[in-house]
Amino acid sequence: MAKAEETMDVCLLAGHLLLKYGAETYRVEDTMKRMAQASHMKKVNSFVTTTGIFLSFQTEDGSDLMQMIRIVERFQDLSKVTSVNQISREFVIGDISLEEANLQLLDVENAPMNYPLWLIYLASGIGGAAFSFLMGGNLFDMLPAFIGGVITTLSLVFFQHFLKAKFFSEFMAAFIGGGTAFFLVGIGFGSNIDQIIIGSLIPLVPGIPLTNSVRDLMSGDLVAGVARGSEAALTSLSIASGIALSVTIFLGIIG
Repeated sequence: MAKAEETMDVCLLAGHLLLKYGAETYRVEDTMKRMAQASHMKKVNSFVTTTGIFLSFQTEDGSDLMQMIRIVERFQDLSKVTSVNQISREFVIGDISLEEANLQLLDVENAPMNYPLWLIYLASGIGGAAFSFLMGGNLFDMLPAFIGGVITTLSLVFFQHFLKAKFFSEFMAAFIGGGTAFFLVGIGFGSNIDQIIIGSLIPLVPGIPLTNSVRDLMSGDLVAGVARGSEAALTSLSIASGIALSVTIFLGIIG
């Protein structure tokens, strides 16, 4: 029974890390199932939603064990997803023991984000500038779009850190990003306001949740797919509301 409980803890830890850092639902379920079967557990069943993980199996002596955990926070760090996948593969093929897998998973959990904040801000600015140019902006618009992308991401990180409210943070970040674009154009630093706004808001676009939603729906995970799609839709609504408020205020000031 002690081995079964340890197996349960390790499997749930792996599933928790995968789901928390942006893995698809099917990947979480498949990883936990393979790890439990590698520990000689029988009748392994798992059910994963965007906010919870359920896992049950039968031990070698015929006892049934079931546990669930709730996922409160979710981030986007696919490098950690890759690390957990590698640990699970090594455990399944027998390269590492259950205890070693547990220690390595704890190291992944306690490790800082793989990319420092300054690099995230820089990438957001570069992405904003590039999308501004791709959407029809000129070279003169790329620098204000770069500044808008950086300020939008700074605002998002700031509000999420202090408010712990995802959708309101995205609303405020979109509002500040739009305001930054209007301010820069107003002082003569940029000419195409539409393209600069697009570049400023690109860091907020929910690419991973939307992609995972489609992938979950295609694999038959309807509950998780609809939930992820709803999350992406709410994020889009927050962004649209923030930029609409920004446009209304600044056009009113200009008018």
